[in-house]
Parts: sequence; C-alpha cells; structure tokens
Amino acid sequence: MLVHELLTPSSAICNLEGGSKKRTLETVSKLISENTPDMDITCVFNGLHGREKLGSTGIGDGIAIPHCRLAECKNATGFLIKLESPIDFDAIDRKPVDLIFALVVPEDATSEHLQTLASIAELFSNEQVREKLRAAESNEQLYKTICELSG
Repeated sequence: MLVHELLTPSSAICNLEGGSKKRTLETVSKLISENTPDMDITCVFNGLHGREKLGSTGIGDGIAIPHCRLAECKNATGFLIKLESPIDFDAIDRKPVDLIFALVVPEDATSEHLQTLASIAELFSNEQVREKLRAAESNEQLYKTICELSG
C-alpha cells in the first residue's frame, strides 16, 4: 500500500504541539479515534504505547513511525504529523523527532503491516522528502506534499 493511500486530507497535521513522546502518542491516539469511530482512544494509545515499550519507533533523522496492530481496526489508517517543535522520542540516533507517521492496521494484517512500514521507512529515508515535508506550512500543504512524494 502506498503511503498516501493511508491518509486523507484530515489525517495530515502541520505544526502540532507535541510536548513529550507520551503526550504526542496521546494526541495521535485521540486524532485516530476521532477519525475512525470503530477505534477507542484507549485501545489505540495502549497499542502505540505498548509498541514503544518494546523499543523506540524513532528511526533517525527526526522521524518516528509509531505503529501497532489492533483487533478493532478494520482498515489500515495513517496520520502524518509535523510537530511544531522537535521532541525527544528515544530515536536510535538520539536526535529529536519532528516528523511522525502513525500507523494502525488490523490485527491479522501481519505481512501488509511489515510491507507498509518498509515503504514508509524507505520514503522517509530520503533527505529531500524530509526537507519538503518540513517546509510545509499548513495541513493542506503537508497532505499535498506527501501525496506528490509518495505517488
């Protein structure tokens, strides 16, 4: 699945105030549950936070890809977030994170989950992609940029 196929215009958020890793995961969980009525905010947070306890999803270069599989999830869903200010995310390179792609997939979508994570990581490994996303100044511009870059 292509990255932009996981997003809608309302799932690209520019200049979100993060504060901390936990607070950001709480906010992401709230956004996902508000946009996907089948998914309870507590379940989403517990899934994302539980995955972080296994090891940080901060992959370096200011990028984090928090993700989980949930029984309540019917269709893979993503959120792209550009934080107002970088936060500590316990990334492997110890650099703060300012771009987050949150991914929630159905519990039984193991191979799809891994393929999608790989495509997200590959896209975000490109410095030009990161620069263009960081240059976005609105939700609409962030969404349009990711669609152009991943399409």
